[in-house]
Amino acid sequence: MGLPAGTFTWTGPFDRDADPDWQAVQEGRLKERVYWDDRTRVFAELTGEPAEMPRMMAHLYDGSAEEVTRAGARALMADVKAADLPLGLLTNDMHAFHTQEWIATMQPVLSQFDVIVDGSVDGVMKPDPRAFELVCERMGITPEGTVFIDDLRSNLEGAVSIGMSGVFLDVTNPQPAFDEVRRLLEITNGP
Repeated sequence: MGLPAGTFTWTGPFDRDADPDWQAVQEGRLKERVYWDDRTRVFAELTGEPAEMPRMMAHLYDGSAEEVTRAGARALMADVKAADLPLGLLTNDMHAFHTQEWIATMQPVLSQFDVIVDGSVDGVMKPDPRAFELVCERMGITPEGTVFIDDLRSNLEGAVSIGMSGVFLDVTNPQPAFDEVRRLLEITNGP
């Protein structure tokens, strides 16, 4: 965007210690959507672009599906599918944060999921236990034996409250979470 380095001072999950607001999100004292709404407002003030979430996210997620998803995540998804296990996506904001055009570019990844539940469409969001129940219902599975991975601990609490196993994903070091999912699902293939 031609802005000097350091223009955006927030770091979110990539440096939690440097971003007190993201710490508040992690601790459940601030809703994630409030965090991103505030960042959108600041983004608009600094760039002169409209204060629209999809507009900001277009810059943050600029690239192909392979560029904006981690190779380790794609490998885990492939391993889950190879083990003939169902694979679901539970997100709060895909349609609220992104344009239809961007979602279409993500089809190489999104098409791997058997079920996608988006809180911004379905009306119930993580960590509300009903969001996890909805994804289980649509997948035709029970929570027991189901593994849910997320980068917000409060979302994991919602999953665990209905009997799922929760795995915290540290976005700065995701491989341990991917390994833990494989262990819990007893998947032997993978890195």
